Amino acid sequence: MTEAYEPRHIEPKWQQRWQEARLFRTQDDPSKPKCYVLAFFPYPSGDGLSVGHCRNYIPCDAVARLMRMRGYNVLHPMGWDAFGLPAENEAINKGSHPKQTVPRYVANYKRQMNLIGLSYDWEREINSSQPDYYKWTQWWFLQLYKRGLAYRANAPVNWCPRCRTVLANEEVEGGKCWRCGTLVDKRDMPQWFFKITAYADRLLEDLDEVDWPEGIKQMQRHWIGRSEGVEFEMAVQGRPDLKFRVFTTRIDTVFGMTFAVLAPEHPLVDAITTPEQRAAVEAYRARARRLDEATRLSAERERTGVFTGAYAVNPANDAPVPIYVADYVLMTYGTGAIMAVPAHDERDYDFARKYGLPIRVVITPDGGAPDPDATPECYTGDGVMVNSGEFSGLPNREGMQRLAEWFEARGLGARRVNYRLRDWLISRQRYWGAPIPIVHCPACGEVPVPEDQLPVLLPDVEAYQPSGTGESPLANIPEFVNTSCPQCGQPARRETDTMGGFACSSWYFLRFCDPHNDAEPFAQDKVRYWMPVDYYVGGAEHAVMHLLYARFWTKVGYDAGFVPVKEPFYRLRNQGMVLALTPYRPPRDDETLREGEIGILVRRDQLEQMPDAEKAGLLWQWEKMSKSRYNVVTPDEIVERYSADTLRLYELFVAPFDTAIEWKEEGVKGMHRFLGRVWRLMREARPCFVRDWRPILNESCQTPECPLDEPARKMRQRTHASLKKIAADIPDFRFNTAVATLMEWFNHLEDYWKQVNHQPCCADAMAVVSEAVECFILALSPFAPHIADELWEAYGFEGFTLQQPFPQHDESLARADEFEMVVQVNGKLRDRIVVPADITREAMEQLALASPRVQAHLEGKPPRKVIVVPGKLVNIVV
Repeated sequence: MTEAYEPRHIEPKWQQRWQEARLFRTQDDPSKPKCYVLAFFPYPSGDGLSVGHCRNYIPCDAVARLMRMRGYNVLHPMGWDAFGLPAENEAINKGSHPKQTVPRYVANYKRQMNLIGLSYDWEREINSSQPDYYKWTQWWFLQLYKRGLAYRANAPVNWCPRCRTVLANEEVEGGKCWRCGTLVDKRDMPQWFFKITAYADRLLEDLDEVDWPEGIKQMQRHWIGRSEGVEFEMAVQGRPDLKFRVFTTRIDTVFGMTFAVLAPEHPLVDAITTPEQRAAVEAYRARARRLDEATRLSAERERTGVFTGAYAVNPANDAPVPIYVADYVLMTYGTGAIMAVPAHDERDYDFARKYGLPIRVVITPDGGAPDPDATPECYTGDGVMVNSGEFSGLPNREGMQRLAEWFEARGLGARRVNYRLRDWLISRQRYWGAPIPIVHCPACGEVPVPEDQLPVLLPDVEAYQPSGTGESPLANIPEFVNTSCPQCGQPARRETDTMGGFACSSWYFLRFCDPHNDAEPFAQDKVRYWMPVDYYVGGAEHAVMHLLYARFWTKVGYDAGFVPVKEPFYRLRNQGMVLALTPYRPPRDDETLREGEIGILVRRDQLEQMPDAEKAGLLWQWEKMSKSRYNVVTPDEIVERYSADTLRLYELFVAPFDTAIEWKEEGVKGMHRFLGRVWRLMREARPCFVRDWRPILNESCQTPECPLDEPARKMRQRTHASLKKIAADIPDFRFNTAVATLMEWFNHLEDYWKQVNHQPCCADAMAVVSEAVECFILALSPFAPHIADELWEAYGFEGFTLQQPFPQHDESLARADEFEMVVQVNGKLRDRIVVPADITREAMEQLALASPRVQAHLEGKPPRKVIVVPGKLVNIVV
């Protein structure tokens, strides 16, 4: 062993050996229990990986490595979400072609992933932009089409004028394109949709079957938006031929309706708007078309609207109510029209107060009459119905049922279930995507491309930029467009839209099970063995896009009989983001700041050239690490300055997995120093290492009176307790506590080594050290595999640590004879007391109260409460 830790030599050496040995290759072995560990399908950008990306990949790798060592057959693959808007826009910005940029970016990502020691089975690598992959994406489209779940329809769609393509609702954020930030317009165009709404109930119900963060489940439940209510018809006053339907979940408040609201897109708006109001209504509708649904529904936004000049008739009491147009009502939810009850709905209440509309109370908490002289408050709770005709005096929940029956009995309405979820818009008028396998025939109409003619190849052309007309660039390629009808053989035209990138990522986890199958997307025996994914890891930002779409496709495949599971991802974990300190300088006289900005953003290259005096005046704030903020730190930089194992340990240790972290290089340096200490101790202890330590310790401890001295027994206890905790923490994604345990274990080993190293050689003591050293190297392996393999070899072992069983703890040895009891006063640490492990609650309380340090803080006051947590702490409340 070299005197100092030399990662620049160690890490490339082991990465090459792993590759030559095909160490991470996965075999299909049904005799073994399986563990499928998968990170979200990455889009390879030109900027490569940041240490923020590593917050996802490194923990996944630690899980995969541990599970291999525990005897599982582990599938830990990687591939590339290479089709779609991001790759095409990147190529346009670089003046290149995605067929050239994608392979280059993929190679860089792969290099960086190998650089940090990720144990991917590269023999299963897939790329969504390759024909051998998108052939089967097209096959999936045909399965959806055959089942009536893919259809083409004219629809108002979100149009990004910069990307020059249609966006799904989920891809519009704050009225802007999720990729380029441009304000989105609305256009009516023929589009392809997947009928995800047909699976709305199952997408809701089956959330109870998966181990996902509750926040993600709630986001999906909200997006699906199931609601039960009554749908009824309202006539326009004086125009009996004009009617519209409204949906309400609060039919118990129908007598409190004082106005009605139509969505700006509602088809009745043109017909009912009076000449005096037409200009105002048209201007309002034009503004509303520029807003996305999230903005229109935002609770923070002021409610706005405009009067149409028309009135509708409330069928419950025949009272006329004015009809408004307001953008907080969506055409895509319910019927695009609502009854407005300002006394019992906060949105309606704000609207009524702004426009001076009546507020009629029809539910009170106790059934008492409202004060006619007071301005009513908005009450949304349960209570007793008032001012509601024959239904007055009823509890409102009973009134809901009675009114629903009343409307149905008179043929005025019916009970309905509505969903916020809309069908998935899949069309893209772009080049870089999987062509939709449909032919348009003048005689036969839409004809699916036969499966034996797949893939419909994306033509290899140089000019691929968006046309800007609304048509795909493929429409301008005659040799692609012109074809013959598969059904009648007559001249026909290919569909020129491509599928959005989320189609490719909706089934890739299935392809990893059988990535080289040319005859089918995947063999049944292989997906039955590997699915579902056991650990699926990625960002929470995909809660209502990729995760929802992948669940939908899996359920379609399950119903069709070619996917064996109803849910693709049994366990989901979301990593916390990485924040970086970002510098801003004060604006100059000719510069202005946008709202919310604290200064002018300083790029890293500008910062490096800035004089120290100017740097002193910079403003710094923590922001998400992002190329747009010029604050990215790459793994290349950290590996160059420290090591890949240093980066891995720091990212695992710095904070709980799902918590945002502030990137601080001081912490990285500290972890690098720790690895240096590990290297030095292992180098010192190697000459004394006893390979056959097991029989020595077994023989020494066979009698009840174990001859090991107390320090040796404590060292063994620490070794076995640490192994137990690390093995439990990693699968539960408690990486920070696992690494903390590893470091505490090493501290004890370091102290014990100092005690025994200067004494006459004792076989028992060296056996205890040897047990700890061997187990420590193997326990280090999932976290820092390069140094672990180097130490393993230095100690005379063959092979790789990944091929060794993870050390099994002995439960009897892991149990401590004593523990350090924490004593708090009002939640603040005041003392630590070493106590027997079997101490009672009463004894813990007595020892804590008797502590001189505690007595000093009690100041003679009797405690109000004493909280005892057995095996951990006592908190005294005064």
